Amino acid sequence: MSDLAKRALACKDWRRMPGMLRHATGPHPSGPQGPRTERWDEDDAFVVGWSDTGWLPDLTDPATLGCLLALVREAWGDQHLHVGRRIAGWGVWTSQSTPLPECVGKGDTEAEALVAALDAAP
Repeated sequence: MSDLAKRALACKDWRRMPGMLRHATGPHPSGPQGPRTERWDEDDAFVVGWSDTGWLPDLTDPATLGCLLALVREAWGDQHLHVGRRIAGWGVWTSQSTPLPECVGKGDTEAEALVAALDAAP
């Protein structure tokens, strides 16, 4: 999942959102050494000022997936955009196409389909 998380971070419409779970692989100068996990909170003084370097979103976390879906909807300008199972894997469909929804992201997992849709956003 770390490669997929890096792909998400590289998307132009990516941003951190309160409630996302993130993992750090390296030490923090004033904190615990080694890997750690925390829920990102914009009001958390412990996090304010930290660099995002070395932090990756946990794309297996339900809250983080929900935030990713919100980012995809915002990027596509479609609050009815939805994600679901396909015959093989997962897909993300926009509701703005007629007469049928357009698949704007595909992947083997829900997270992969959402990242593909975020990356393909106009």
